[in-house]
Amino acid sequence: MQKKKEHIIKSIQPGSIAEEMEIEVGDKLIAIDNTEIEDIFDYQFLVQDTYIEVLIEKPDGEQWLLEVDKEFDEDLGIEFENGLMDEYRHCHNKCIFCFIDQMPKGMRETLYFKDDDSRLSFLQGNYVTLTNMSDHDIDRICRYHLSPINISFQTMNPELRCKMLNNRFAGEALKKVDVLNEAGIVMNGQIVLCKGVNDGKELEYSIRELMKYLPNLESVSVVPVGLSKYREGLYPLEPFTKEDACQVIDLIEKYQKECYEKYGLHFIHASDEWYILAERELPEEERYDGYLQLENGVGMLRLLLDEFHEELAERKVKAGVRADSAANEVSMVTGRLAYPYIKQMAEELEETYSNLKVHVYPITNNFFGEMITVSGLLTGQDILAQLQGKELGRRLLLPQNVLRSGEEVFLDDLTLTELEKALQVPINIVKSSGCDFINSILGEQ
Repeated sequence: MQKKKEHIIKSIQPGSIAEEMEIEVGDKLIAIDNTEIEDIFDYQFLVQDTYIEVLIEKPDGEQWLLEVDKEFDEDLGIEFENGLMDEYRHCHNKCIFCFIDQMPKGMRETLYFKDDDSRLSFLQGNYVTLTNMSDHDIDRICRYHLSPINISFQTMNPELRCKMLNNRFAGEALKKVDVLNEAGIVMNGQIVLCKGVNDGKELEYSIRELMKYLPNLESVSVVPVGLSKYREGLYPLEPFTKEDACQVIDLIEKYQKECYEKYGLHFIHASDEWYILAERELPEEERYDGYLQLENGVGMLRLLLDEFHEELAERKVKAGVRADSAANEVSMVTGRLAYPYIKQMAEELEETYSNLKVHVYPITNNFFGEMITVSGLLTGQDILAQLQGKELGRRLLLPQNVLRSGEEVFLDDLTLTELEKALQVPINIVKSSGCDFINSILGEQ
């Protein structure tokens, strides 16, 4: 007989039901209502009822069966050592565009982990290919009505999908979308576009096929493949040109109009990179449908610009701007992609505050290669090398996404403290909103 899973309790929320029931850190959760808990989704589903029976095992092996009367959907106040309450699922595809395969050797082990876990799609917004999901997984998503699920489509051509993912089951996996759609599961999609592979007529075919899943499939983003300099032995891919970007945008905007007329959603979205490469104006806020694809770089710059201008306008109206109100000289780091927009905002602030000077430095990504232009893939060593000897002012401002989430470490393991010491300047981290941008520059954080 297979042993039931045991989920070790990491912390107890003060004043919670768990604390009242004398559940303690180090105890194990064995079952709820005599049902084994596979992962966090089972737990969240089973814990909803107003009356539940919770089986806890103490470190000495003693088991407590606790009867809990509570409000519907009230949590027990328990946090587990493993937030997913199960092992993370590794991606078994060998995608021709995978960025992890384009990373140099010798970096920390966690950077090489490829996840393809539908549960992380729900919890953290990660995108999954569906190739690593069993019928049991699909059934649980439908039964618990887990939404939204984010799916990496790449193409709706089954044969081409097998080629792009290097997985002979990748085309067949698309049938799982039909099951999710029939169950009313909300989905978002992604297409990583590779020149000469899934663009052009293939992209148009994919868009038309994906439109069949509206409105449950709320949005699909189209992002250009990221190409590092470490592609030796990998599938030969080329960077997109300005002309390519114009063609991609024209195709997407054509279908945006059609989708909006039929469904009230623009549905298919080009990431900011396409507009910058094409040297075109960013779309207006309304075309982003509430920024459903923000984490994929769709509308990030539009949102930042709009928030910035709204905050700056409010400051001018509310209090006016004194000429001496920002006697300040600071410096900022950005990736080459966003540089024109960051520079524009900095100059607008300088025009507003006469005693303000902002040095904006676009960092070339020598670590991964010059074709990588986003700030989220900048390394500490590139920032350090390119800022040495530069005018940095009183403070250096870095975008939040250059650091590991919740930590003060860059991708190359250089720490924020080490960078600060090497450059001999205090460093502040800037969050992603336009308000934070202004506050950071003016020293009002």
